Amino acid sequence: MNIDDCFQLGFIVKTHGTKGQVVAFFDVDYPEDYEDLESVFLEQKGRLVPFFIDTMEPVQKGRFIIRFEDVKTIEQAEALRNTAIYLPLDELPELEDDQFYFHDVIGYQVVDQNYGPLGIVKEFYDLPQQQLMAMEYLNQEMLVPVIDEVFLRADHETKQLHVNMPEGLLEVYTQPGGPDEADDSDEDSEEKH
Repeated sequence: MNIDDCFQLGFIVKTHGTKGQVVAFFDVDYPEDYEDLESVFLEQKGRLVPFFIDTMEPVQKGRFIIRFEDVKTIEQAEALRNTAIYLPLDELPELEDDQFYFHDVIGYQVVDQNYGPLGIVKEFYDLPQQQLMAMEYLNQEMLVPVIDEVFLRADHETKQLHVNMPEGLLEVYTQPGGPDEADDSDEDSEEKH
């Protein structure tokens, strides 16, 4: 299985007990959708390796105690700590028509309801405080907060992401010097990327 054909479901947090169980965190909106998994892929040395699930018990929102078939000791379980957990993209739950997964809209044209076409979706960043969409706008990266009020719908036929940009955000990126100008006031302007 290729990592590009998968999405990261979560990761293994720690061991549990002495018989090879682990605590996994599923970093998704509805972890309960994944309570009946029979197997997952764990990233090991840059490759995805299938692991079959013997038992899986939910313990709190997003956390599960998992016993894998071939992991019998605490030492084997410890070797899995902080390992990323993946599933194939086709295991993602179906979405309603106006919803989308981030990976689906990479490369889409961003179209604002007031300003029209703006740029191309490049990446999504999942930061602790919030999620951000990066798009190419006027030959620079523009960061847009991922909130319901901004993202209206994705049109998969035309490959367009329809948005309602927050007031003043575009102006930050169109002023001379861009969003970093205040930081460069006494220095030669130099790229910080």
